[in-house]
Amino acid sequence: MTSKASHSQGLLLFKLHNGHPFALGTLKIRELVPYQPVTSMINSPAGVVGAVNIRGQTLPILDMAAIIGYGAIPEDRLKDSYILVTDCQRKTVGFLVDGIERIVDADWKHIQSPPKSLGGQVFITGTTEVNGEIIQLMDVELLLSMVYSGDTNHLDVAITDIEREKLKPLKILVVDDSVTARKQLTDVLSHLNIPFEVTDNGSHALEIMREKAKWGEPIDLLVSDIEMPGLDGYELTFEVRNDTTLKDAYIILHTSLSSEISVGQAHQVGANEALEKFDARNLIDAMLVGADSLNK
Repeated sequence: MTSKASHSQGLLLFKLHNGHPFALGTLKIRELVPYQPVTSMINSPAGVVGAVNIRGQTLPILDMAAIIGYGAIPEDRLKDSYILVTDCQRKTVGFLVDGIERIVDADWKHIQSPPKSLGGQVFITGTTEVNGEIIQLMDVELLLSMVYSGDTNHLDVAITDIEREKLKPLKILVVDDSVTARKQLTDVLSHLNIPFEVTDNGSHALEIMREKAKWGEPIDLLVSDIEMPGLDGYELTFEVRNDTTLKDAYIILHTSLSSEISVGQAHQVGANEALEKFDARNLIDAMLVGADSLNK
C-alpha cells in the first residue's frame, strides 16, 4: 500500500530583534506584509500593539517578541520589520517580527520535540537544524492563548448522560504537539468526565496504539492534530490504517488551519472525520458519531 500522505509544507525562517532564529510552517501563513503604521486600539489585550487594514480587512497586530518576553521591537527597527499574517484557530492576526530570512524545504520527520527539561510553558513545538543552525518552531496556538487568555468558550459544551455513557467505555487517545491545543482538547474531555490518554507526537501515539493492541486493549477513537513534527496526522492515520491490529480505530483529525486542502487530505489517507480546531461542540459531535459507528 502506497502512502497518500505526501504533502508539501516548508518552513518560513524569521528572526526577532534579539537575533534568535525561529520558524513557522508555511501552511499557517496567509501572507507576508512589510511593516506599515499600526493604529492603537483602546483596551487592547497585552501584546496587541494595534490594528492594520490589509486588503480591506482590519487585523489585530501582535508583537511576537513582546509576548514571549523579549521586549517590544525598538521603534528604530520597525521600518524594516514584517507582519506575518496567520490564519490559526479561527483567528486571522498579524505577528510583528524583526526580519524575514527565507523559506526552506523541511523534512518534518526530522523535527524534534522540545526537550522535556524545558518544562511545560515553552513557546515552541519543536526544533530543527538548517545549515548548522538550530531553528525553533514557534507555537502559534500558545501565543494566541496568552493574548486572548479570557477565551474559555471551549468549555461551553454539554452532553446528555446517554451521550456520556456512549463515550466513557471507549479507549480514547488525544495527540497534539502544541501544549495549548492539548490543554483545550483535554480540558473539554475532563470537563465532561470522559476518560482519555494523551501524548504530544505521532510517533509516540503509534507506539501507544501498538502496545495496547498487543495486550488486547486497542484504541477505539484517535483524536490527532494534523501538523506535527516527526510523524504528522496524515502519516499517523496511514500507519494505523495499514496495521491490521489498529485499522478499526475511528480517526478524527483536526487542524488549526482554515484549509479545505487539509480536510481533503485527511479523508484521502483514511481519516473518518476532519475538523478545524478548535470547536468543542464539533469535536464532541464527531466523537459521538464515532461511538455510534464503533457500536454497530
